[in-house]
Amino acid sequence: MKIAIVGTVGVPASYGGFETLVEHLIVGSERQMTVYCSGPHYNDRVKQYKGAKLVYVPLRANGPVSIVYDILSVLHAVITGHRHLLILGTSGAVIIPVMRIFCPHVYTVTNIDGIEWRREKWRGLAKWFLRLSEGLAVRFSAKVVADNVAIADYINHTYERECETIAYGGDHARVSLQEYAGHLGLDIERPYALALCRIEPENNVHVILEAFAGTDEELCFIGNWRSSDYGCELLKKYAEHCNLRLLDPIYDLEILFAYRSHCRVYIHGHSAGGTNPSLVEMMHFGKPIVAFDCPYNRATMEDKGMFFSSVESLQAMITSGTALAGGEALLEVAKRRYTWSVVRAQYLALFEQR
Repeated sequence: MKIAIVGTVGVPASYGGFETLVEHLIVGSERQMTVYCSGPHYNDRVKQYKGAKLVYVPLRANGPVSIVYDILSVLHAVITGHRHLLILGTSGAVIIPVMRIFCPHVYTVTNIDGIEWRREKWRGLAKWFLRLSEGLAVRFSAKVVADNVAIADYINHTYERECETIAYGGDHARVSLQEYAGHLGLDIERPYALALCRIEPENNVHVILEAFAGTDEELCFIGNWRSSDYGCELLKKYAEHCNLRLLDPIYDLEILFAYRSHCRVYIHGHSAGGTNPSLVEMMHFGKPIVAFDCPYNRATMEDKGMFFSSVESLQAMITSGTALAGGEALLEVAKRRYTWSVVRAQYLALFEQR
């Protein structure tokens, strides 16, 4: 069985959740895997990686050009003899009904990602196109995958289509600690809360910062503060607060391990998108988690964490004086649902069911 994986920046993973997913899907697989990669993203274009064949498309994988990037990847895969496609995201979904008509022997599994058109940042034509793409992917793919049961319920209700729920693994975040705590200047004697995300309004970064700024509680917040006006404004407003440490993005898993393993609580502000990889990664540390109250986070955590919906409710939780709880229950959920061995088996089973 030859499986082509389309729709990501590529591997080695250095971008986001889909790329990390691909990294772990190809490990130890007995199937012939081909991963389509964005040529401009890689200076060193190796031909194989962890047993998978890599094909480079001379386009970027993000923004409007991602539509063409995905379409070209699908066409190349089919022309070169692939009859099983795993499409991650719906950017190039306009090609899926075409393939269904002219290449009915090609079996397509599509992960629709989140309900992208609902995000606040999309307007007008972009929002319309994203909703169209979602509909085409759902109606014409052989199998549809969502990473969260709340999204699967939406697909079932909106399109009357069965949708598989497969989340992400997070056990890769448990690396060996190499005595990083001292080098990072972590004050182990002073407990701190940790937050980690892209600095976007839908991740409620402003809510988290305002809540902690009104307390003496220590917060370490890691994110891309300088990538948008929103982030720059927050950085300017809160950088001088002595209890807030606003750090630039960190991608090294060992350094992240140090921050995650020493925090007293994790604050998760995401309100859109489905199952968030950084949340399931953190669940493997057995720490208390306070998450924004939305169906996606409740489904991911099986209602076993704590949830906030405003500055006031978050502030009340972190200053209550009582011990935050729930870490052990979340660790049990993570071990049961969010390991890469489980996720890999679930994806490969979809192709075996053909």
